[in-house]
Order: sequence, then structure tokens, then C-alpha cells
Amino acid sequence: MVESIARVRHIRVTAQKARRVVNLIRGKQAHEALGILKFAPQGASDPVYKLVESAIANARVKADAANEFLDEQDLFISQAFVDEGTTLKRFQARAQGRAFQIKKRTSHITVVLATPEEGTK
Repeated sequence: MVESIARVRHIRVTAQKARRVVNLIRGKQAHEALGILKFAPQGASDPVYKLVESAIANARVKADAANEFLDEQDLFISQAFVDEGTTLKRFQARAQGRAFQIKKRTSHITVVLATPEEGTK
């Protein structure tokens, strides 16, 4: 069983918006997830698309290093989750000398790909 992990940290998209995209692909085949993400209208779908591609490449490298056969059609997304990252705090000028705080949120996205176990095939 080949398992590969890909992470992107401090991506400038809120965790709530990224979770909407990640929920679309959780548990799906990797190539099916790429097709879903390619046509998803959300802005967070592009970084998640690149992340799934990176996880597929990581699985290919890991299988080559271990001298194992890897059929990329077997890869599926076993885990995908989004955590909150650091928040950039900025201030915007308002009327009468006041300041308004703007919170620019970031998130950490993790995708884990795996092949099915030999006993379940």
C-alpha cells in the first residue's frame, strides 16, 4: 500500500472556503478529484488542484524509491483536511481618525493519497 502526503501552508484563502472545496473530493479517486476541481467555480479549487497533483507525483516517487508497482488509477483520497493558519492583521483608516481592523486569514491544506489494501481488492 502506497501512501503519499502533500501539504500547502499559509495559503491566502480562509479555512472555511477551503473546506467547501476539500469536502467535494474527500474519498474520491485521485483523477476523478482532479476533474471535479478543474471545473469547480470556487477560488480555492486551484490551489487544491495543484496539491492533489503534487500528492500524485509524491506517490509516484515514493513507489519508485521502494521498487513497487503503482497504478495511478488506484489512488484515492484517503484523508483531506484544512486547518487554520496564521492571521495577518491589517488596519484601514475610517472616519474621524478611527481604525478598522482587517483580518486576512490563511489556511494549511493537507491531502493524503493511498492505494487500496491488497485484501480489499
